[in-house]
Amino acid sequence: MKVTAGVVAVIAVGCVVAVLTRPGVSPNALDLILPLVVCGALFLRRRHPVAVLLVVMIACAAYYPFARYDGPILLGALLALYTAADLGHLVAAGTVAGALLLGMGVGEAGGVRHVDNGLFLMIAGWLATAVAAGGVTRNRRAYLEEVERRAADAEHSREAEARRRATEERLRIARELHDVLGHNISLINVQAGAALHGIRKRPEEAEAALQAIKEASKETLRELRATLGVLRQVDEGAPTAPTASLGQLDEVVRRSGLAVDSDISVGAPPPVEIDLAAARIIQEALTNVSRHSSAGRARLSVAETSGKMVITVEDDGPSVVFTGGSGYGVQGMKERAAALGGTLVAGPRPEGGYRVVAELPL
Repeated sequence: MKVTAGVVAVIAVGCVVAVLTRPGVSPNALDLILPLVVCGALFLRRRHPVAVLLVVMIACAAYYPFARYDGPILLGALLALYTAADLGHLVAAGTVAGALLLGMGVGEAGGVRHVDNGLFLMIAGWLATAVAAGGVTRNRRAYLEEVERRAADAEHSREAEARRRATEERLRIARELHDVLGHNISLINVQAGAALHGIRKRPEEAEAALQAIKEASKETLRELRATLGVLRQVDEGAPTAPTASLGQLDEVVRRSGLAVDSDISVGAPPPVEIDLAAARIIQEALTNVSRHSSAGRARLSVAETSGKMVITVEDDGPSVVFTGGSGYGVQGMKERAAALGGTLVAGPRPEGGYRVVAELPL
């Protein structure tokens, strides 16, 4: 609005000066009407750029050949051209400017000349500069908007990546807490209970110590489940790669405290992620046998068939029935299998006992 007001003021002052410098010439209607039309139209240039451009150009085309004074209303034409180009109507601005120059050239060539060649080229340069300046400012503004949009997208991507990494880290912590602490502490609980049952004829001090071990391990398991409940949300995706190894399978079996009948028939070493996931699933399945079943013996089978590694862990004890807790052991095994595109099914056997079957694609 300030630019428009400034141009209108310059046109008005210029028209007054033109009248004062030619005192013997009487103005006609065009000397009064056309400057008012141009000045009034300029205030609408942002709302209707093409319409204002046409009105101003027609007024200029009629003013200079037919009006008796030479006021600077061409400034209005330059501002209208710049505005149209700046608002994206570059083709319209170029077409109107070219039509004006063509009309001037035809008129000057066919009759009395009003401008010489130098002034004609100067006007042509002004018109071209106005159109080019509008196009440059529009491109500059579009460039800045694109830079801001990309910066906003990059910031959003960084925030999303930070949230994703935080989620993965939370799931990793939950998985490792369960795999390491849950496995070891549950075994302490089982072995302490067995020792407590077998030494009732021992001194009371030993019995009290074992009882304390059992209670402490039970409380630790309760605290562990509470921690997992905070870290591991039900709406989270599958965790990332596991962190154990089949190379430690003998140690896993030994530490389970169970008599395990193993049938391992694996050919070439499997991919690392399959190797690690299989070890963790076996470890967790044997831990569940120790924790939830009275069976003292389990069967373990690892075989390759149809491009898959099939892991089976089963026992003959009473069927496992989860009467409480969150079941993070089975959930964790299923997540590990799903993370690799496999499946895991766990449940009671029809003939008694419990079975875990995992299929991991090789």
